[in-house]
Amino acid sequence: MRGQGGGGGLGATAGPATAGVNLLALRGHNAALLLDLLRTAGPDGISRLELAERTGLTPQAVSKITARLRETGLAAEAGRRASTGGKPRTVLRLVPGAGHAVGVHLDRDELRVVLADLDGTAVREERAPLDLGAGAEAVLSAVERGVRGVVEAVDVVAAVRGVRSAGGGGVGGVAGPPGLRLPTLLGVGVALPGPLDRAHGVLHRVTGFPAWDGFPLRDALAARLGVPVVVDKDTNAAALGLAVGGEHGSFAYLHLGTGLGAGLVLGGRVHRGARTGAGEFGHQVLQLDGPPCTCGDRGCVEALCLAAMRRGDVAEAARVLGAGAANLAGLLDIDQVLLGGRTVAADPGPFVRGVTAVLAARAAREGATESAVPVRLAPGGPLGVATGAAHLLLGRVFGRTDG
Repeated sequence: MRGQGGGGGLGATAGPATAGVNLLALRGHNAALLLDLLRTAGPDGISRLELAERTGLTPQAVSKITARLRETGLAAEAGRRASTGGKPRTVLRLVPGAGHAVGVHLDRDELRVVLADLDGTAVREERAPLDLGAGAEAVLSAVERGVRGVVEAVDVVAAVRGVRSAGGGGVGGVAGPPGLRLPTLLGVGVALPGPLDRAHGVLHRVTGFPAWDGFPLRDALAARLGVPVVVDKDTNAAALGLAVGGEHGSFAYLHLGTGLGAGLVLGGRVHRGARTGAGEFGHQVLQLDGPPCTCGDRGCVEALCLAAMRRGDVAEAARVLGAGAANLAGLLDIDQVLLGGRTVAADPGPFVRGVTAVLAARAAREGATESAVPVRLAPGGPLGVATGAAHLLLGRVFGRTDG
């Protein structure tokens, strides 16, 4: 739909559509849409004419919005590109350093914290041992130390380079407590094992750690840090990072580390379910009289898989993981399975081969050998969850409502 409106505000955003809408009420949506195209174009940039063609916005609307993006430091010229006729086109690029978000991965025994710029690149990282069962005060203090560590390190560099300004910069950074002043900071995303209530930032009975049941993690951290905080499951955060990073279609991210879970992306968007409880993959029962699981049930995929790993039987762990993946593929008809987590990362070959074999056998039974769901190692490595947690904040800049 074409019209005469424009505007470049960065207010409330709608989901990532493929076409812009020239209405003043949706100018934040249009700005986010253009920012996302600038992000995906990379350092080579994209011209205003291409932006108009890709979005359906008028060239005038695109010019107004991009002018505002340049004024606020979010976009910059990336040179000129030859055109098919007339003068060369000026191309624009995203300025990654115009915005930052902290991503926190709270594992049962380890803390990882990254500071990511607008294109999701980790510019600073910290890692420390952690005991999730040590109590709220100890865990919150560890997170605060990690967040302050990555922010202050980059904040000092920004001050030396003269990036800091009296009014803040970039996409509207938040001035937090003393020592947490990076003007381009959007907030902190925290990812940890579920289940949890993402909408309210409240934990449920985290498997193996019942003392966290009902704890308002989001509000407790926001009060300590003085910046916006978003809380989500580790697998959802990782899946979001993969989707933003270019994984297309519908896929399942299976994370095997100290526990087992899944992040689901359906039609390019993270699927959390009506109560944000989707993806509790590790607690599907495969064996009714199987070994007890820390969730209180018996014969769960997680219990069987981790038991096999304790015995040193990687092939059996992969076979169990494949059985769970086959159930998931049968239910959701996904395009691919991506494997991650420290247990997989330590020896990825047997897991990729084992899960692939189970899914291939399933396809053969159905007479669809050539359409077996492909399995591969997820990109992102050990920072996948923490970087995905940063995207819980960064995604909103680019109009992703699943962030």
